[in-house]
Amino acid sequence: MTASTLPCDALFEHDDLAPDLPVCDHYCGVEDRMRKSLALQAELGPVFDITLDCEDGAPIGAEAEHAQLCVELALSAENRFGRVGARVHPVDHPAFAADVETLVGRAGDRLAYLMVPKPRHLADVQQAIAHIEHVARVHGRGLSLPVHALVETHGALRDVQAIAALPQIQSLSFGLMDFVSAHRGAIPQTAMSVKGQFEHPLVLRAKLEIAAACHGAAKVPSHCVVTEFKDEKAIAAAATRAAREFGYTRMWSIHPAQIRPIVEAFAPSVAELDEAIDIITAAQAAQWAPIRHRQQGQDRLHDRASYRYFWQVITRARRTGQPLPTEVALAFFGPDA
Repeated sequence: MTASTLPCDALFEHDDLAPDLPVCDHYCGVEDRMRKSLALQAELGPVFDITLDCEDGAPIGAEAEHAQLCVELALSAENRFGRVGARVHPVDHPAFAADVETLVGRAGDRLAYLMVPKPRHLADVQQAIAHIEHVARVHGRGLSLPVHALVETHGALRDVQAIAALPQIQSLSFGLMDFVSAHRGAIPQTAMSVKGQFEHPLVLRAKLEIAAACHGAAKVPSHCVVTEFKDEKAIAAAATRAAREFGYTRMWSIHPAQIRPIVEAFAPSVAELDEAIDIITAAQAAQWAPIRHRQQGQDRLHDRASYRYFWQVITRARRTGQPLPTEVALAFFGPDA
């Protein structure tokens, strides 16, 4: 089998593929919780990322020490899968430059990404990226470190298409609470709840614009946090709506109890995965020509357009830790699967 017969090569141009990121992004900023999160990642596998938080996690006056701690954890053997990133302070904060110098200068090769919060507009994101790349060059860190950004201000939402189009941007997240607060009381507190955030028109508009911008630029949209962190049913419901109705392919977690419900909600069902495997297997055998496939008692035509959809179901299954039969993994992903 040649590489050209693999689904990702047959169905997509390189620029059409969004980054292959885990579906959950877990934030933690206290040392004990950071270490527990790393232990949980070792247990579950790289089905979620860990973002070490230098913004909300650092005690005031101890920002430098906290950044050093994040570096030590990123460089440690506890970072087993290379899926640990860090959130720095906003670009206009006095600690931003020091955060970047410490994190990128010492651990740039071991960090999966940097998260930039609270950009006020496109120029803030561009400034942050320029400084991150400058520090990487100075310290000889090689390839550009992926950048994630939080869309949580009016200006960032206004510029979201341009921000998503930046080549260094890998993912955009929606910052619900700061976005609601930015409306100066015009959006009620209920819009920050697990139910209200799916009902208020201004919040819905923001979510949809971020998701659309990301998909248009082949980037990963990451859904906002759910503050009802001990209500697993509420978390699962929010994650399911984010994935099935709003086009998000990733979601924040702020408590370890949220990770499993998020991963499960973003995973395809067994029936969805089985159907996708059947269709892609038949398509591959037909050398990607149109096929007729029987679904729900009816013959249906499939071609490259629908193949792309079903291939995404299969890759989502992999990102959420669902096992594939050995022969399927080999046929679809090659010998390095």
